[in-house]
Amino acid sequence: MSAPHNIFSGNAGATDVEARAAEWLERRDSASWSVADQDAFDAWMAESPAHVVAYWRLEGAWTSADRLAVLRAPELEWQMPARRKFQWPAVMGIAAAFVMVAAIGAAAISYMSRPRDRIYSTDVGGRELVTFADGTQIELNTDTTLRARMTTASRTIWLDQGEAYFQVKHDAAHPFVVYAGNHRITDLGTKFFVRRGPQRLEVALLQGRVRVGAADAQAPGRLLEPGDEAVATANSFSVTRQSRQRLSDQLGWRDGVLTFRYTALADAVKELNRYNTRKLVIADPAVGQLKIYGTFQLRDVDVFARAVRDALGLRVSDEGNEILIQR
Repeated sequence: MSAPHNIFSGNAGATDVEARAAEWLERRDSASWSVADQDAFDAWMAESPAHVVAYWRLEGAWTSADRLAVLRAPELEWQMPARRKFQWPAVMGIAAAFVMVAAIGAAAISYMSRPRDRIYSTDVGGRELVTFADGTQIELNTDTTLRARMTTASRTIWLDQGEAYFQVKHDAAHPFVVYAGNHRITDLGTKFFVRRGPQRLEVALLQGRVRVGAADAQAPGRLLEPGDEAVATANSFSVTRQSRQRLSDQLGWRDGVLTFRYTALADAVKELNRYNTRKLVIADPAVGQLKIYGTFQLRDVDVFARAVRDALGLRVSDEGNEILIQR
């Protein structure tokens, strides 16, 4: 007959696990914790219930008073006690230990079975296409971060910053909801895009229907039809009808281009700067009011600068990380 399974195979193994748990605890407390670190931590926790138990035990002891002691001597937690006479206080202590282990075990099961949020992000100028098991696709634009929680009951996305284009596989039994700041976008069989800036949220619908409303409101919100664009700020919410050409221009980034149609130079520069670490700078506010027309590659700021120079008769100078535009 095989020996009964134990969470820890031995004192030495337990010490190793405890030491590793302490390393994770210390790293998670640092300001440099990243998305890659979170993925590695989740993978380590999922390897064994022993990892979860060790981490939860140390987390409970992680106070400012004993932090150093916990990290320096994890083996003390696992030293076997010496034999001693039968005493009721000892029995009570053992009972309490079993209760604690049971609680930790329940917490471990809860951690390992809970939905995992997956984080997706792009750098400045980056773009990423994410395809989920249900056929839904999300395309991330430049400097974008979103979190996804896909479960058997629901599908939830949090757009923390940036812009994304959604092609949702509709399933009425498993709603698809996007949270962007204080607003909630609910899919009703849809192709749409969401752009979240510091002070402004834009939602434009190409196909199907979506409902846009406040994230914490009981009211269902505003239903959008194809061609509608909703714009929300801290103090306003409006819906306007946009042309097919306008919506196509707004999604030009998916093909690597930006199209400007008699656009103020200041607005064109602001848009192009979203995709580049080398920035265009307008020296004179009056210059920013001049209009520009054309289609440009997202990353080719030099071509854009030359077009501005030739078409508008402006001076352009290379200042290293900046391109200065002036009269």
